Amino acid sequence: MSDLDLSHRTALPDALRVLLAEYPREAWEADPNFSALIRFWLDRHQMFRALIEQMDKDVQEALDGNMEPGFYAQKLARFGGGFVNELHGHHQIEDMHYFPVLEKQDARISSGFGILDKDHHQIDALLHGFADAANQLLGDPGTGSAFRDKSGAVKTELDRMAPMLDRHLVDEEELVVPVLLKFKPAGLS
Repeated sequence: MSDLDLSHRTALPDALRVLLAEYPREAWEADPNFSALIRFWLDRHQMFRALIEQMDKDVQEALDGNMEPGFYAQKLARFGGGFVNELHGHHQIEDMHYFPVLEKQDARISSGFGILDKDHHQIDALLHGFADAANQLLGDPGTGSAFRDKSGAVKTELDRMAPMLDRHLVDEEELVVPVLLKFKPAGLS
């Protein structure tokens, strides 16, 4: 695997961060081109982070015996189902609509969108693992050690997914937001 692979990457290469140097994260909201689209998009990313955090907190409470199996299953169904569905939809919109427009704005960073697309495929595999573990628990939460085993499997999948999803979201923000601020591409309002 290369340094660009999501499971090993610590940031996008400097060559893909040239617009970030012009539009640093701490100045985004003060920029006159900061739009409702950018706010909405960043809020979606924050929602994904908050859902992962909530699901991790819930599964830990369940594993610690501080949440009844049936109640945990209800929370997992609600938060987990929403997370999987919303993230799949978000990626589809990016891959089919946003990325094709954004990659045309600046040739210096266009290859970054291919990296983000590959990330989406890796994240989809992680989502599949999470959904399988969650569905095992939701089919029958069980009690005692059976419940702990199923909850432990959910925790394992969350622990695998969380750092890679966050790495992807940070990299995506640092590639996309500067493009939107600089070029305000038509058709993405």
